[in-house]
Amino acid sequence: MTDLLNAFVAFSNYVLVPATAYGAQLALGALGVTLIYGILRFSNFAHGETMAFGAMVSVLLTGLFQSAGLSLGPLPTALLALPFAILATAALVLATDRVVYKFYRRVKAAPVMLVIVSMGVMFILNGLTRMFVGTDDRQFADGERFLFTAPEFKAWSGLSEGLAIRTTQALTVITAVIVVAILFWFLNRTRTGKSMRAYSDNEDLALLSGINPERVVMVTWLIVAALAAVAGTLYGLDKKFQPIVYVHLLLPIFASAIVGGLGSPIGAIAGGFVVAFSEVTLTYAFKKVVGYIGPEGWSPDGLVQLLSTDYKFAVSFAILIIVLLFKPTGLFKGKSV
Repeated sequence: MTDLLNAFVAFSNYVLVPATAYGAQLALGALGVTLIYGILRFSNFAHGETMAFGAMVSVLLTGLFQSAGLSLGPLPTALLALPFAILATAALVLATDRVVYKFYRRVKAAPVMLVIVSMGVMFILNGLTRMFVGTDDRQFADGERFLFTAPEFKAWSGLSEGLAIRTTQALTVITAVIVVAILFWFLNRTRTGKSMRAYSDNEDLALLSGINPERVVMVTWLIVAALAAVAGTLYGLDKKFQPIVYVHLLLPIFASAIVGGLGSPIGAIAGGFVVAFSEVTLTYAFKKVVGYIGPEGWSPDGLVQLLSTDYKFAVSFAILIIVLLFKPTGLFKGKSV
């Protein structure tokens, strides 16, 4: 029984806990992608760089607050910077919409044209972010590093295997739950949220009902900016801030949105956790877990690893291809790609 508990703790420490935090980050990113697709009718390839911009503002303001002696004690100072990061990201996306996307909406350009335009915006934002913050990795998490450490867990449980939960992991999950709850309340309970859903379901009928399309577009971008800034900052806190990484995150984020069903907020959340758990589980070396549950005194020779961690994003790509081939509407029957 003790060996089974040790195996479960080891599995939790390296798979369940990090995959849950990563899944929450992907879910927030996928929510932004699915809102743009469901309401504005195009795939926004600049979303990863929008997340990077929000995280960059958090990084810079966190350093400024720390130099001024401001902090939140055991919590990361980045939480103080996050509201300002959301405002800066909102200003960025609204300016981008006015300067770039509005013209293509007015001329009713094909969705593929908007996709190409968003790729151009992606490259510009990537350059701007690196110009302001540089290309070096940034660690900006402060406060208490762990809720509890592995030695503390061992002393409490009496097991030989320890479980450690970082503060940023717990913060990611709690923040994601709060943000998602507020978003769903807004979409389902407020007049503006219902207008956005109506516009997404049937644009022509919504216009005949007196819904202002420009207001819907503006509110959509504001929500997407908030989701991007929060997701980007949480990812940077949990790992570290690397400007180039957010481009790579596009694949698992889009895979999450498509797996759940593009245009479906619930699907985006489910898809985020499906992709995260698939990536982490398939690239985890199960040697320690198998050693606990195998015959006494026996240990596998290899790592018992299905894929190297170098192929983590290949898992997202494989899931994306499988879903597009066999169920393009996703788990929750979103819009077909």
